[in-house]
Amino acid sequence: MDEKSVGSLPVVNDVGEPVGMVTDRDICCGAVAQGKPTDTPVSDVMSADVLTVSPDEDVESCCSKMEEKQVRRSVVQDESGKCCGIVAQADVARQASGPETAELVQEVSQPEKNSGCC
Repeated sequence: MDEKSVGSLPVVNDVGEPVGMVTDRDICCGAVAQGKPTDTPVSDVMSADVLTVSPDEDVESCCSKMEEKQVRRSVVQDESGKCCGIVAQADVARQASGPETAELVQEVSQPEKNSGCC
C-alpha cells in the first residue's frame, strides 16, 4: 500500500473473486492499535462486506450504491466474477460532475452509529 500510495486494497480468493477490502484504517485500528503481530492474516482485519459493481455500470448507479452502503470504495467485478479494479470516491471527484461528487461525499460522510475504532 505504501509503495503504490493507496489507502485500500481488494482482497481476493484463489480465483480472483473479491472477498473483502482492507484499508489503512483497518490495519491501524484492527491490528496495530490492538497489538496484533505483523503476521496477522488480512482476513482478520478486512471488511468482508464488499460492495461490487460491473465495469459497464454507469457512474450514477455506482454512486447510488456507495451512498446507500456509506462506503468510499467499490470493487469492480468482471463478467467472470474476478476483481478488475476499484472505484473510489476520489475517482468520482476527479471524473464526475460537481453535483454528483457533492452528493456522494455528503451521503458517504454521514456519521455512523459506531464511529471510531480505537
